[in-house]
Amino acid sequence: MKLFQTIKNIFKIEDLRARLIYTFGIILLYRLGKYVTLPGIDPSQLANLRNQTSSGIMGLLDMFSGGAFSRASVFALGIMPYISASIVVQLLGIVFPYFQKLQKEGESGRRKMNQYTRYLTVLILILQAPTYLLNLSAQLPPSAFVLSGFFFKFSSVVILTAGTMFVMWLGEKITDKGIGNGISLIIMIGIVARMPANFIFEAGTRMNGAGGAIALIVEILFLFIVVLGVILLVQGTRRVPVQYARRIVGNKQYGGVRQYIPLKVNAAGVMPIIFAQAIMMLPMIIAGYANSGSGFIVAFSNMYGFWYNLVTAILIIVFTYFYTAITINPVQMAEDMKKNGGFIPGIKPGRKTVEFLDTIMSRITFPGSVFLAIVAILPSIAVKAHVTPQFAQFYGGTSLLILVGVILDTLQQIESHLLMRHYDGLMKSGRIKGRSGSVTSI
Repeated sequence: MKLFQTIKNIFKIEDLRARLIYTFGIILLYRLGKYVTLPGIDPSQLANLRNQTSSGIMGLLDMFSGGAFSRASVFALGIMPYISASIVVQLLGIVFPYFQKLQKEGESGRRKMNQYTRYLTVLILILQAPTYLLNLSAQLPPSAFVLSGFFFKFSSVVILTAGTMFVMWLGEKITDKGIGNGISLIIMIGIVARMPANFIFEAGTRMNGAGGAIALIVEILFLFIVVLGVILLVQGTRRVPVQYARRIVGNKQYGGVRQYIPLKVNAAGVMPIIFAQAIMMLPMIIAGYANSGSGFIVAFSNMYGFWYNLVTAILIIVFTYFYTAITINPVQMAEDMKKNGGFIPGIKPGRKTVEFLDTIMSRITFPGSVFLAIVAILPSIAVKAHVTPQFAQFYGGTSLLILVGVILDTLQQIESHLLMRHYDGLMKSGRIKGRSGSVTSI
């Protein structure tokens, strides 16, 4: 079979084989760290913490940390503080000229940006670690804490901060000496690690409930369709044909040679979902400190409720337009086309080209934003269809987009190594289209 021959070819290439083994070794080290509990906590009394992270926002945090959050591990905060810091630094590059200058300085600018990202990650961790310890004290009985007092809190903050920085270092090592983007792979492994247990639990629930095996088969088929749809969304439309673009803006006089414009249907990637979820977490935080049991806060703190998902979908659509507008500059694109001697047939260079590109981007962004919103609220729809909340997380949202995007990007890098050595690629019909190399741009 071609699959086995391709696997054999992969291990024939010495450099690729070494990179794969190195990557697997780093991932194994990361997964082992999940079982190292914070000093001073009795791991046998973490049942309440695991119940808290079985669903909801806490379940998402536990999934992204690969289960380390619910085990009070030294890696409990995972890599998400680094991702948050990366997003903030990216936004600073849009707002402040100094960071814009760094982005244009090439490798030296990238090193400085990475340094600022690390500093901001440490600051976020110093603020987030005490909050995590406060949650532990609320969820665990006093007997679970072998140690207590200032020394325990201080040492735990230091350990949690060092744990996340160590995970970030592991990710960078995978990027340098392994295969794929290390940070993205670490997040993906955390998501995948929970899938077998959640699938077995879901299968047991279905087999013992109404419908039995038929209901389970229908559920798997639906998940397969969702994954195919997300693959199309992640790959996006990398180049919009000029002929199609002219049809979008109502110009019927086109034809001749097929030409392309470097625009994407899903230019914002997963960022709108991250922004929307960050805002929608505020009612849950308020609900945690307030004693009110009804009203506005309760309605918007139920992540499987109608109003929560409606507002989330609207925010995702709005943020998709916002993030696309600040990351894609039609004026810059028009100037680059003019400098390189390029033009759009039938469209005058300059202001007309800017208006043409802006109109296209505005109209092709809408279907991408709607599809992104649907993917984001699919877990809630699955829960309403009596899917367990643990398994419903794999139906959509940030987790599925990251999962598909990282796998495509990693396979694309493996395929590149194969083609460079004149071996057949992974696909017969054409090359795999991955995304860029980071989670924040998926």
